Amino acid sequence: MAGSHQCPNGAHPFLLLALVFGGAVQAAQIVGGREAQPHSRPYAASLQLTRLPGSHFCGGTLIHPRFVLTAAHCLEDIPWQLVTVVLGAHDLQRLEPEQQRFTITQVFQNNYNSEENLNDVLLAQLNRPAFLGQQVAVASLPQQNQSLPQGTQCLAMGWGRLGTSAPTPRVLQELNVTVVSFLCREHNVCTLVPRRAAGICYGDSGGPLICDGVLQGVDSFVIRECASLQFPDFFARVSLYVDWIHSVLRGAGP
Repeated sequence: MAGSHQCPNGAHPFLLLALVFGGAVQAAQIVGGREAQPHSRPYAASLQLTRLPGSHFCGGTLIHPRFVLTAAHCLEDIPWQLVTVVLGAHDLQRLEPEQQRFTITQVFQNNYNSEENLNDVLLAQLNRPAFLGQQVAVASLPQQNQSLPQGTQCLAMGWGRLGTSAPTPRVLQELNVTVVSFLCREHNVCTLVPRRAAGICYGDSGGPLICDGVLQGVDSFVIRECASLQFPDFFARVSLYVDWIHSVLRGAGP
């Protein structure tokens, strides 16, 4: 597994970046979730290798017609010049008419620390504005430093694996999760599914955590394995980066 880092609490998290075999990225799904209603999450993005259509390796969230927010670790070992961003997708094995495909022209990070899994956020600027409508839309951002109380109900989603050693799905999966505070850090939002082995997994990285209709998290890492029942799932806390996001958007011009 690429990118196994030491976590501050002494455990070894497996970063959700897909496995790479001989240059080909093995796509990596939500564990214990359900198929999303097709195109009901119009802000969800799929990051794929340009030369391998359908080769999903990370998720993302459209937050502006020309910007997708994803995890910094997703592009730590894969040059952004080799990545295609797909919006409006549901079934990644089909060329759906709703899909819009983009290249990346520039990326922006915010002091990403791979050793500590901190500031695991990245903005990817698309080569043209997305056409917005029912199937492709932007997600709402929180207020800067907005709190997210323990017990908040949220929705995680992605095209990642169905289990640590399980295959990948064709269609977007989603899962109801609960915000928890144990083992969490101030830079993260952490979630769990009470009394059930369910959670994010490899390939969900960079994807959205939506709470009350607002983008509150970016899928970052799990500890030891997917849906362990022992550890929460870790997301980068979007509310810490809202001012930075707006500064990048302003700098990019109209």
